[in-house]
Amino acid sequence: MPYADLSSQELEERLAALRDEYATHRAKGLSLNMARGKPSREQLALSLPMLDAIGAADDLIAEDGTDCANYGGFEGIPEAKRLMASMLDHDPADVLVFGNSSLNIMYDLVVAGMLYGYAGRPAWKTLPEPRWICPVPGYDRHFRIVERLGFAPVVVPMTENGPDMDEVERIVAEDDSVKGIWCVPKYSNPTGAVYADDTVRRLAAMPCAAPDFRIFWDNAYCIHHLYEDEGRQARVLDIARACEEAGHPDRYFKFASTSKVTLPGAGIAAVAASRRNLDDVIERVGCETVGYDKLNQLRHVRFLHGAHGLAAHMAKHAAIIRPKFDLVAHVLDRELADTGAAWTHPSGGYFVSFDGLPHTAKRTVALAKEAGVTMTGAGATWPGGIDPDDRNIRIAPTLPPLEELERALEVFVCCVKIASIEAILSSRREG
Repeated sequence: MPYADLSSQELEERLAALRDEYATHRAKGLSLNMARGKPSREQLALSLPMLDAIGAADDLIAEDGTDCANYGGFEGIPEAKRLMASMLDHDPADVLVFGNSSLNIMYDLVVAGMLYGYAGRPAWKTLPEPRWICPVPGYDRHFRIVERLGFAPVVVPMTENGPDMDEVERIVAEDDSVKGIWCVPKYSNPTGAVYADDTVRRLAAMPCAAPDFRIFWDNAYCIHHLYEDEGRQARVLDIARACEEAGHPDRYFKFASTSKVTLPGAGIAAVAASRRNLDDVIERVGCETVGYDKLNQLRHVRFLHGAHGLAAHMAKHAAIIRPKFDLVAHVLDRELADTGAAWTHPSGGYFVSFDGLPHTAKRTVALAKEAGVTMTGAGATWPGGIDPDDRNIRIAPTLPPLEELERALEVFVCCVKIASIEAILSSRREG
């Protein structure tokens, strides 16, 4: 029976039993972690052979003659440009392959807007208060970039088809201080949402008061399918083509990396954009470096063997993490259906987005931590770490082994139940 339909006495009785169960969990001295979306050791092992893909005696020359052990090849070696273009659904000629972090590229491009501006417009730092659209729940590191650089975040809700486009269109049409939007178009962090075609077209075509408005299209999970059939069906309309067709060819930047494909911190990252935007990027980044790690680019190319090899490699990842997402769905569906909470059932990506009752997320996460289970901090999916309803929790099931994940979920659902009953009882007393 739904908790909301139980009498206060019945809820008190359940709460007492749950507190006894919680005490048992605490006594186990657990140390389990579901805080960040990290690959498991088993996933990392898939890419360890890449370390042997090139050796001291090997030919280190790229197909265009670039010596990967020397300077040169600033835009990336051709083989790596094609590999990343297959992830980004883009012409390899308009793809730049840089270092290990797409987040680093995003940060640099926001900084470039602040210092120099885009499209011949004034630098964003000249504005009294530049603003940036942040769909919520969303990725905390995206939010930290713009907050750190002095932007006021403009919150819009996420839907199952992407950001609330009625709200986005209203904001950008009225306010020329709004300079960009964060988008994770496929298997969005943390909801797993996949942008609908209509969402992509509206983003590309919407009238913007700021001519230098930019869409930061973070395709972090574009090939991270959990279920291959659903992955093929979840193809996202290309933002580049949509922008070109709408007459705004310079509106977007697309990003991707192999951070969760091969080895985190030792992958390669890329940006795709219009040639005008890329010329700006090349001019500015050319002041920072004379070139990136082409040996790592060559290592990735020789290990992954192009788009087909990349797909086969990702199928191995999916086989490892799919049972974990299935377990999360099974446990939450079985244990929490009566609480009034809701959660996503993603077809890919690294997260499950959980919405408890209002004013329960911080309590749930704190209870879990006391019992030895570390979750992503409550509020992390909102700018400034402040979820006004205190209800969203990002569940990251990939890192722990399946057995540990099951124990962590046992603790988590117990904590959710306690926090839910406490919130209902408190509301009744105040009412």
